Amino acid sequence: MTEMQIANLLGLAKRAGGLVTGNDACMAAVRSGKAVLAIVAKDTGANAMKKYHDKCRTYKVPLLELFDKETLGHAVGKSHGAIIVVTEKGFANRIKQLAGDAVGGEAQ
Repeated sequence: MTEMQIANLLGLAKRAGGLVTGNDACMAAVRSGKAVLAIVAKDTGANAMKKYHDKCRTYKVPLLELFDKETLGHAVGKSHGAIIVVTEKGFANRIKQLAGDAVGGEAQ
């Protein structure tokens, strides 16, 4: 149920203009300070995963590993997606809260 709630929130955030999709746009949002939360698909390749973790750590952006690429993409109306960056604080806080309940921990 919680994963469905997070997916629904991501779709709502997309419609509200509160998130960014696509590798280049997401990395630009992290670098520019607009990113509040990054979500990376669990089945993302090792090199890309390391790049996302390193970039988010450098710019102090919390990062969650949720869903697979297909599920993450479908949540925001795409066929697949490796990374999504939430730029709206309210959405990010609720997603972190729900994810913490789901996995028993905080965003890195």
